[in-house]
Amino acid sequence: MTSAADAFRRSRRPTWAGRNYTLLTAAAVFTNLGGQGALIAAAFAVLEAGGNGGDVGLVAAARTLPLVLFLLIGGAVADRLPRHRVMVAANALNCVSQAVFAVLVLAGEARLWQMMLLSALGGTGQAFFGPAAEGMLMSSVNGEQASRAFAVFRMAMQGAGLGGAALGGAMVAVVGPGWVLAVDAVAFAVAGALRSFLDVSHIPPREPGGGLLSDLREGWREFVGRPWLWTIVAQFSVVVAVVGAADAVYGPLVARDSLGGPGPWGLALGAFGAGTVGGALLMTRWKPRRLLLAGTLCVFPLAAPAAALAVPVPVGPLCAVMFVSGAAIEVFGVSWMTSLHQEIPEDKLSRVSAYDWFGSIAMVPLATALAGPAEQAFGRTTALWGCSALVVVVTAAVLCVPDVRNLTRRSKPVAQWSPVAEVELRSADAEGTAGRLG
Repeated sequence: MTSAADAFRRSRRPTWAGRNYTLLTAAAVFTNLGGQGALIAAAFAVLEAGGNGGDVGLVAAARTLPLVLFLLIGGAVADRLPRHRVMVAANALNCVSQAVFAVLVLAGEARLWQMMLLSALGGTGQAFFGPAAEGMLMSSVNGEQASRAFAVFRMAMQGAGLGGAALGGAMVAVVGPGWVLAVDAVAFAVAGALRSFLDVSHIPPREPGGGLLSDLREGWREFVGRPWLWTIVAQFSVVVAVVGAADAVYGPLVARDSLGGPGPWGLALGAFGAGTVGGALLMTRWKPRRLLLAGTLCVFPLAAPAAALAVPVPVGPLCAVMFVSGAAIEVFGVSWMTSLHQEIPEDKLSRVSAYDWFGSIAMVPLATALAGPAEQAFGRTTALWGCSALVVVVTAAVLCVPDVRNLTRRSKPVAQWSPVAEVELRSADAEGTAGRLG
């Protein structure tokens, strides 16, 4: 009876959606549903406790700082220990910190330093969770169906985040931020329980290493040894920073002064979220042969929202621009994950992911801090055009890298990389290209 039920369940899902993949996707839906609402709840919890906008920024910074500080260590730990245990431990830390946060808010006893400390614990958990989760996801799918699997995963995650933000905002208004934080704690508990059932028997045992610093150096060599990898991460250190500054600082100001207040800006952000779901849906069908070329070309539309705010355009066109940019960044996201999956050896995935994450977010605090002084020095319109121009310039620069233009999709990921293997692979690709041209 049990085997028949198992066979029925397997027949209802695609062959590439194995047990680990299904558990990871379900857990990500829970954490994104709770997490997006919790971000809104944390801000309103600070305001209800008598804080101001600066205090909200301090709590947000308290979460970001340990995320930046511990990301690389988290990547090394995730490649050294069983990844599912790292993920469950991080979920447990997030669950406890959010539960305590919720109790303090519900009791009316939350102090700024307490909220900052609990947010810092949450950021620390995310620093260890993120690289482990990305490595685990990539090891859960096969080469031929990896792109579709990543697209479906991202579609589920983005859809849950979009719904979680809408539901969380409504719940904050109806029942208050404390209960939303409590729901997020429960979501982390459920997600951690799901992830505890992950099967890691297919992952080869880690070879004994020379310590944490040795692991970090090995990951760094893997990272800098691939021009397509480090150049795109360098590109995104700028792109994420200026887009973040435009969205977090200038967007609300433009909405207040020209669009009618926070409602239209929330609608525009919702259109971006809907675009990410649409882009992920597109990538379940489209498999571009030149992964990074297609993905990088889709980074150019990220310059459009800042330009639209600089004009500024009415709400309708702004929503359309945000939707297109959201869809475009998902095309990049799926292409990027597929490239990492097929090019990076499994035992180094988490360390490489950590360097990727670190490079992408490291400049965000600096950019948001400089957004105000830049507005005062050059004016808001000029600052927004500058954000848009930087996205275009750094993206065009990355297209000058041959590896970015030429990296192609393969049916199977590489087992191991070495400079010799890289040369042989490029030679084989060149011979194949010559044969097609002939």
